[in-house]
Amino acid sequence: MAKYLSVEWVDDLHATASANPDLQELSRHHRLRVTETITGAPDGDVTYHLILADGAVRIAAGPGENSDVCFEQDYATALGLATGVLNAQTAFVSGQLRVTGDMDLLMASQPVFAALDAVFSDVRSRTEFV
Repeated sequence: MAKYLSVEWVDDLHATASANPDLQELSRHHRLRVTETITGAPDGDVTYHLILADGAVRIAAGPGENSDVCFEQDYATALGLATGVLNAQTAFVSGQLRVTGDMDLLMASQPVFAALDAVFSDVRSRTEFV
């Protein structure tokens, strides 16, 4: 089991997302660069990014270059989202999840985020939340 937000966890996300046929298909029709930042995690702030384009999906540690959309939340919010206790819409409306960038692209990319939900759900079963 990988510790939540560790490099091993990000690597598991990448492997799972890369093998997901829905995301592979979506990456042929969508181009999206997302950076996710979690502040106040037990081991310090964590940033990872996703790039979806040209039939490929990449998730890696660190900030993405020229991100279209950026998400930022504190550790408690990220933990709630990752464990399914909190949904993103509620977190956004309540101000717990901050979103910046191209909102039109974000809305047009909803099928991508729906497919990513399946990836996060799969990885959740192999994650140690502390």
